[in-house]
Amino acid sequence: MQTDLPETLAEVTAAFRRYEQALVANDVAVLDELFWNDPRTIRYGAGENLHGYAEIMAFRAARPSVGLERELLHTVITTHGQDFATANTTFARNGRVGRQSQTWVRRPEGWRVVAAHVSLMPPAP
Repeated sequence: MQTDLPETLAEVTAAFRRYEQALVANDVAVLDELFWNDPRTIRYGAGENLHGYAEIMAFRAARPSVGLERELLHTVITTHGQDFATANTTFARNGRVGRQSQTWVRRPEGWRVVAAHVSLMPPAP
């Protein structure tokens, strides 16, 4: 299995950037599209534990649509073979630093997040 095949890395990077753009714009349709539509999909957020695509969709639909802008600080995308990847980033929002990890899998319908985690670091003293 090869790591970071250029074509695969470019595809996942494009999907990650599309996700990021949709996130800060609160484009719920794109965010929903990019998560695997399956009850086994997981998203652990800064204040919520979501199990299954339906819970993730409901969270996105109810989430406030303001204050979503953030600055990406350091992003690492790694592909393993042609169908599996991880995307990890740190970000800054409202004076706080957060972390996000995503597991991406190539599905017949395209690249989809099958597991994600978002957390915030404690405030600096």
